[in-house]
Amino acid sequence: MDTKSLVSRAKKVMDNILYLTLATCDENNNPWNSPVYSAFNEKHTFYWVSWKENQHSKNIAKNGNVFAVIYDSSVPEGTGFGVYLKGKARQLKVKDMAEILNALKLMYSRKRKKIRSPKDFLGLLPRRIYKFEPENVWVNVDSEVKGSVVDSRVDITKDLLN
Repeated sequence: MDTKSLVSRAKKVMDNILYLTLATCDENNNPWNSPVYSAFNEKHTFYWVSWKENQHSKNIAKNGNVFAVIYDSSVPEGTGFGVYLKGKARQLKVKDMAEILNALKLMYSRKRKKIRSPKDFLGLLPRRIYKFEPENVWVNVDSEVKGSVVDSRVDITKDLLN
C-alpha cells in the first residue's frame, strides 16, 4: 500500500477512534498504560483531561516521553489497523491559556457538548489538560517474512505531521 493510502487510513482511524492509549513510565521505569478520551488539532497535537494524581499524569510530570496508540479493535481478527505515535507530553499551565481554550474547544466539540471554562482545569481543582506532540508516527501493515505474514510498521511521520 502506498504512503498516501496509509496516511489516509491513519487519519480515518484518528477521526473515528475516541481514545488515545498512552504508555508512560514512572521514575523507576515501571510502565503504565492508560486510555484517555482525546481530541487533536490540524497538526495532530493531542489533548485530553485527566486528574493530576492519576498515575499517567504523575509519570508525565516526571518524564514527558510518551508512546501512544490509536487502534481500531472493532474489526475482525487480522484486519486491525493502528496508528503508533512517539513524542512529548506535558500538562498545560495558566501561561498556556490560548492553547487551553483551543484544547477545550477541540475536546468539547468532539463530544458535542457545551465547552467548559478553563477555570475548571486550573488552580485547586483536580483535573488538568494535557498535551501530546508526536515526533514520530507509524502504522501497521502486513509483510511477508520467509512465507509467514507478520505485522510490521511503516513510518508516516513526514507525511502526517507536515
